[in-house]
Amino acid sequence: MELAYQNQEKEDRAAELLIANNELTFQNNEKEKRAAELIVANTELAYQNQEKEDRASELVIANKELTFQNKEKEIRAAELVIANMELAYQNQEKEDRAAELLIANNELTFQNNEKEKRAAELVIANTELAYQNQEKEDRASELVIANKELTFQNKEKEKRAVELLIANMELEYQNNEKEDRAAELIIANAELTFQNNEKEKRAAELILANNELEAFTYISSHHLQEPLRKIQVFSDRILTDEHHNLTEKGKYYFERIEVSAFHMQALINDLLNYSRTSVTEKKFEIVSLNEIVNNVLDNLKQEIKLKNAIIEISGDCKAYVISSQFAQLIHNLLSNSLKFSKKGETPRIIIKSIYTKPKTKNLPSSADYCHITISDNGIGFDPQFESRVFEMFQQLNNKNDYKGTGIGLAIVKKIVENHNGIIKATGKLGKGAKFDIYIPVV
Repeated sequence: MELAYQNQEKEDRAAELLIANNELTFQNNEKEKRAAELIVANTELAYQNQEKEDRASELVIANKELTFQNKEKEIRAAELVIANMELAYQNQEKEDRAAELLIANNELTFQNNEKEKRAAELVIANTELAYQNQEKEDRASELVIANKELTFQNKEKEKRAVELLIANMELEYQNNEKEDRAAELIIANAELTFQNNEKEKRAAELILANNELEAFTYISSHHLQEPLRKIQVFSDRILTDEHHNLTEKGKYYFERIEVSAFHMQALINDLLNYSRTSVTEKKFEIVSLNEIVNNVLDNLKQEIKLKNAIIEISGDCKAYVISSQFAQLIHNLLSNSLKFSKKGETPRIIIKSIYTKPKTKNLPSSADYCHITISDNGIGFDPQFESRVFEMFQQLNNKNDYKGTGIGLAIVKKIVENHNGIIKATGKLGKGAKFDIYIPVV
């Protein structure tokens, strides 16, 4: 129990000691705060004492300055009295000067009036003198100009005299030349008359020959149709009815006969079309070219669909054309583009028409023309053959790969010539072909 009591006492002493330490720590902190505040207060008191000393020093200086200023004011007052006396004297002098100046101004005014009168008289005299001098200068200038003009005229007269002499010699030469030309013209006219007569005879003969040739072509083509139809009918019957009796070689020969017969049929039809471009009645009318193009495309829609061709049309001219012939022209060109398209590539045909003034020497540049271009992305042709594509029976490609008669483009050129136009073909192998056509608008 005693031990428990002692332990309790120790714990109480420890608690009291802890409280006493806390109190001591608090008092020490308070002392430190008071010491810090005392330092600040001392610093502030020292600053205030220094300020008082500075104010006292400034007050001493200010009193000295005030004493100096008072003495300066007394000196200034004495000087002001002297200055006032000087000013009174100067004012009196000014009044005397003013009186003298008034008298001098009156004298000066009188003298200025006199000077102005003299100046006005001098101005009048100078003006008169300047006018007289100007008149003299004008007369002198006129005399110089007159002398120059006289000299110039004399020289011109001499030149005219020389020119007249040359002109007379030239005139005499020209008269001699005219006489020579007149003699030559008489001979030339006689020659021209003879040539015209010969040309008329040749023209008449040519017209007769052309008419006979066209009639021969037309009649021959019609007479050829009958035996050709019989060949086609009988060869077709043999292949149909007697097919089983033929050997393989016989079948091949009859197939070749049919192919040749069909080729001859196409050739006769193209010859007839070519002859019709000359003998057909030429009825011209104002027609929208796009209307003709659309009609041709409608007729070729099966071939276009079969080839999956793309046709692009831009522009629209109205021209003075023979509708049936122009439809044949467009048909032949579009058929060519479809026929000579590349295998495995979609045919693309572009048709453009615009009004233009041609820049080619073959057509008058003053007239209005419709410029039609038809271009494609087909197999094209070698540029060296550009001048030959319109010749009869020209086939620039393999006949086995591309069937044709070689007359289609000849018909196109004939139709263009019937319309007083021109056509030009351009192309490159594998790069397609382009046809430029110029047709008069009226």
